[in-house]
Amino acid sequence: MADEPGRNLRSLSLHVPEPKYRPGDTVSFDDMEFPAAGSVARPDIAADPATLRDYPFTLIRVLDPDGQAVGEWNPRLEPDRIRAILRAMMLTCAFDDRMFRAQRQGKTSFYMKCTGEEAIAVSQAMALDRDDMCFPSYRQQGLLIARDWPLIDMMCQIYSNAGDRLKGRQLPIMYSSKEAGFFSISGNLGTQYPQAVGWAMASAAKGDTRIAASWVGEGTTAEGDFHAACTFASVFRAPVVLNIVNNQWAISSFAGFAGGESTTFAARGLGYGIAALRVDGNDALAVYAATEWAAERARSNHGPTLIEHFTYRVEAHSTSDDPSAYRPADEGLHFPLGDPIERLKQHLIRIGEWDDASHEALQAEVTAQVRDAGKEAEKLGTLSGTAFNHGFETSFEDVFAEMPPHLREQMGQSLEERRVAGV
Repeated sequence: MADEPGRNLRSLSLHVPEPKYRPGDTVSFDDMEFPAAGSVARPDIAADPATLRDYPFTLIRVLDPDGQAVGEWNPRLEPDRIRAILRAMMLTCAFDDRMFRAQRQGKTSFYMKCTGEEAIAVSQAMALDRDDMCFPSYRQQGLLIARDWPLIDMMCQIYSNAGDRLKGRQLPIMYSSKEAGFFSISGNLGTQYPQAVGWAMASAAKGDTRIAASWVGEGTTAEGDFHAACTFASVFRAPVVLNIVNNQWAISSFAGFAGGESTTFAARGLGYGIAALRVDGNDALAVYAATEWAAERARSNHGPTLIEHFTYRVEAHSTSDDPSAYRPADEGLHFPLGDPIERLKQHLIRIGEWDDASHEALQAEVTAQVRDAGKEAEKLGTLSGTAFNHGFETSFEDVFAEMPPHLREQMGQSLEERRVAGV
């Protein structure tokens, strides 16, 4: 027995990731260290990814603690442009607040807020060209709002009412708008990444000038679709911007379960030879600058860019989630990167282009805009109000431009069965 192989070796063990804080714990992010705003150099858009290996391990920041925009990444936007970003973020926040209340009132079955992450979708929409194609996840409503898509249309989709162009076929908040360059949201995590890469490859193959951009949460980087997309993007140098929104939490799993304990999510790009950046996701100007750099790189045929946006999911994952069951209730209050809306407001005040009175007036304006849109949308039906049935036959429609005979026959049979059954 003494000579049995492995007898004196220590038993193997598994590491199971565990969040630093659980409900009831005292929260502190003092161990998080960030580089000073303006300290990260801005490389040439044609830089070889091999020369950018440090970028996934730092954090691009533009706004300093005093609200000044500093450093090479400062996009130097005109004040009107910055105010437009601020307005779109505030409108997104107001939209979220009303639709959350609508769900709690039983007017819809489901909603997802993007509180604390407004700067990402809004700034990126502003930095991309209007006709670039976006392949979003379910927390990028700011893309549509920044592109001035009608709030009523978005609300009707959430209510699945008579105004819903998608005829109730999509879960609430899974918008779709070809006209706004907004690909249909899928509930299956990660599917949009290879779709975005494929669309970008097709655009390049056709000699077009439009690029694609896609978004996933940090948890989705553990999905196979993420890696398949990165492989194709790297091999074919697809003109695409691949975004990872690292908001620290999936539904109830913290970022460590997707590999966040071992390295940054931006570092995923290194193994694929993709240029990768890590950005302060609560700094609207830094997000704009990084997106502008990546878009220009893609449009100049220098290949894809992977951007990790470091942020925090302030609210619940969705209206079906209770975050108090798995994280401290005040954790978001301690997150060191602050509120993106407040930070951009302070920047405008710092440069003499804004004040508290202007901010209060804008808050009232966007709140009224959302309220008025909500009243109009609710006239077309809600879950708890005037119910609306799109009609059983619509489940057979819109698959083909012209319904083929076999499908028409199936629809007729189904309608007859429902008539006989008294449905």
